Amino acid sequence: MVKNVVVENNLNTICTSGNCPNIGECWNAGTATFMILGDICTRACKFCATKTGKPLPPDPSEPLRLAESIKVMELKHCVITSVDRDDLTDGGASFWADTIKQIKKLNPDTTMETLIPDFDGNTGSIQKIIDAGPDVISHNIETVKRLTPIIRTKAKYERSLEVLRFISGKGIIAKSGFMLGLGEREDEIILTIRDLHASGCKILTIGQYLKPGFDYMEVVDYVSPEKFEEYRIKSLEIGFSFVESSPLVRSSFHAENHVKAR
Repeated sequence: MVKNVVVENNLNTICTSGNCPNIGECWNAGTATFMILGDICTRACKFCATKTGKPLPPDPSEPLRLAESIKVMELKHCVITSVDRDDLTDGGASFWADTIKQIKKLNPDTTMETLIPDFDGNTGSIQKIIDAGPDVISHNIETVKRLTPIIRTKAKYERSLEVLRFISGKGIIAKSGFMLGLGEREDEIILTIRDLHASGCKILTIGQYLKPGFDYMEVVDYVSPEKFEEYRIKSLEIGFSFVESSPLVRSSFHAENHVKAR
């Protein structure tokens, strides 16, 4: 059903654009992560399979089409994300806010997570998302500080922490995630976990990096499930409310549970 509604309403999902390994499990369960503002990103991060280039103008009909689709699918929880839109004055924040409001209007009982870009750290843009009222706001730090300039074209480690700090400071549930397997050291992983917790994050996802195509970063190592479990336990000890940590975990994995974070 999810696939049919997505195709019929010309919607984008990160499930397909990002080659998510959990697509079968999630779609069979009737859930999906929707990607707004087109499927062309203005950034070219070396881990992400989303297309890069000059995006098309935002489609003013998309917020309502998405809201109506979520209603048809009778979703109890939805995740909304987007490509980076550095070509737009506010990074697309106004469009984001309209989308959230349309979804909430037609689906008042549906909880929502928004997985947002960094908006270049513009707090005015981030505030627009907060004011629209999603239940959880997520922004992924993606990797450890040392590797950030190598795999993220424009984003900065400290800026991502500032975004999360701003979100949590407004009383909103903040969430983040990162990948393993890019050559990070264990001490760097623990420091990233501590930095995210210090920023106010309540929820953390940790998954294995998988090379999505020929022109992307190579996998340096495949981390064992046992090691992922060690990081999950350590993160809970540090103070996170929810931690998803295993090789196939992605940022939206079991997202319906994360609205309960305190």
